[in-house]
Amino acid sequence: MRLAVADDARVTMDDTRVVQLFENLARNAREHAGEDVTVRVGLLDEGFYVEDDGPGIDLDECSDVLESGFTTSEDGTGFGLAIVTQTAEAHGWTVSVCDGTDGGARFEFRDAEVV
Repeated sequence: MRLAVADDARVTMDDTRVVQLFENLARNAREHAGEDVTVRVGLLDEGFYVEDDGPGIDLDECSDVLESGFTTSEDGTGFGLAIVTQTAEAHGWTVSVCDGTDGGARFEFRDAEVV
């Protein structure tokens, strides 16, 4: 797995909880795209994004993937992306899922305090 940081900035956050947020997004990318996946982090006007270059998320599942218990894996619990949502909400952020720049999944976090 490769990590690419597109922008240099600071976001006000609880370090412990946000580490778990990034771990869950990276694990999800690796599980669905394999070891050769690249995860990119960058800035938005009022927040940041985390995207990968994997296969992406089916449009039919975009609204469901952040819900607790949703999984497409036999071994999955469906808690990883739900924890991402809970962490974002605990920070006062909104999170949405869309297509990434390179066709993978892109998670956008808005209303984050970027300095």
